[in-house]
Amino acid sequence: MNILDDLKLQYRLGGIAMRVMYWNIACFIVSLIFFYNYSNGFFNFPSWIALSSDPQVFMFKPWTFLTYAFFHDGFLHLLFNMMVLNFASSLFLTYFTQKQYLGLYLLSALFAGVAFALSFYLSNIGGSIVGASAAIMAILVATTTYSPLMNVRLFLFGNVKLWHITAVIIILDLMQFRLGNMGGHISHLAGAFFGFVYIKLLQNGTDLSTIVSKTLDFFANLFKKSPTTPFTKVHKNYRKPTEKTTSRIVTKDKTQQQIDEILDKISQSGYDCLTKEEKEFLFKAGK
Repeated sequence: MNILDDLKLQYRLGGIAMRVMYWNIACFIVSLIFFYNYSNGFFNFPSWIALSSDPQVFMFKPWTFLTYAFFHDGFLHLLFNMMVLNFASSLFLTYFTQKQYLGLYLLSALFAGVAFALSFYLSNIGGSIVGASAAIMAILVATTTYSPLMNVRLFLFGNVKLWHITAVIIILDLMQFRLGNMGGHISHLAGAFFGFVYIKLLQNGTDLSTIVSKTLDFFANLFKKSPTTPFTKVHKNYRKPTEKTTSRIVTKDKTQQQIDEILDKISQSGYDCLTKEEKEFLFKAGK
């Protein structure tokens, strides 16, 4: 089993959080190939990817309110965001579903993008942003709002309350507000605010993530072929099942049982705990 097959298997079994991280990494690789200026060492993102504060740009490219949240301006930018995303995702998915996760990620990115564009336009400032920080802040603050007293074990610090970690990150954003990257900090705080509001509405019975779920389901069903029922002849067969049929059913049950055991092992100890044979078996079974 090669590295590519291993990555494919992790993508299929890792859940939505793993897939979102893969999407961010893939977009960064694309940006390195097409948008990085190696002569001056800077990224030059086109206006159809980065979110611009100019209404004459974003009004004709409304998709940039989402695309900006999957691209990063440098390796360290990507690395730090993916570390925080991995941390926040594992906590969020302890309490909520994968559909809620994806819905919150996309909606918070959209809300933060609108907040950035509106604030810059009203301040008569021009600029553009990229980065997943706003959506990540929404996921982190949402989890903190739901369970602020959760104990999180940090290296060198021991057990720390989740709200302490979130408070430090927000305070750092506020302290750097006027120092530089004002647009980024505006989107971070907007994402944090959206995460807080999302949980409060959810606790009152309103799940905003269903907007995303229903939209994705609509487009999925739109392109899905309607199943046809072909005409079939019905033959009566009063013979007892042969031994061969019974054998196939038993084999299928054993295979499914082995798959279930491996999936249970992944949920308890993670994908990396699997042996090479178990990974190869799971990859072949998933084809």
